[in-house]
Amino acid sequence: MIWTSLLANPSGIEKIYGGRVPDLRGVNLHSIEFNREGPSLLLRFDMPSCPVNPPTKWKEQGLNAVQVTMGLSGAEAPVLKGFTTDPVVDITLSSQGGIILDVESDSLWLHATAATAYVSRISAYRTSHK
Repeated sequence: MIWTSLLANPSGIEKIYGGRVPDLRGVNLHSIEFNREGPSLLLRFDMPSCPVNPPTKWKEQGLNAVQVTMGLSGAEAPVLKGFTTDPVVDITLSSQGGIILDVESDSLWLHATAATAYVSRISAYRTSHK
């Protein structure tokens, strides 16, 4: 099952990637934010690849990295073990009576359940690391 099928609002990310959204393997994780409102959980990460046909504005500006902020509302029982200054992780969403989030790497492990998952922000920037 593709992870976007579990989002409340998949159309934005699917449109940018032309329906071919990559798996969330080997993504550069920038931040994890827990918020008591909801309660909610936000993950900010770089997509593992750029779209084949990015938006014209991104092409014109030479933007070559896509960053997504994914939120989970109604988050329950989050467990975070470890962290590092430059985590590269695999993110998995699954469904079993709600949304199950797993984030894993050699140095970090996060597990949580939630009522819904959604993309709260999609942006692009220029990096020399690509």
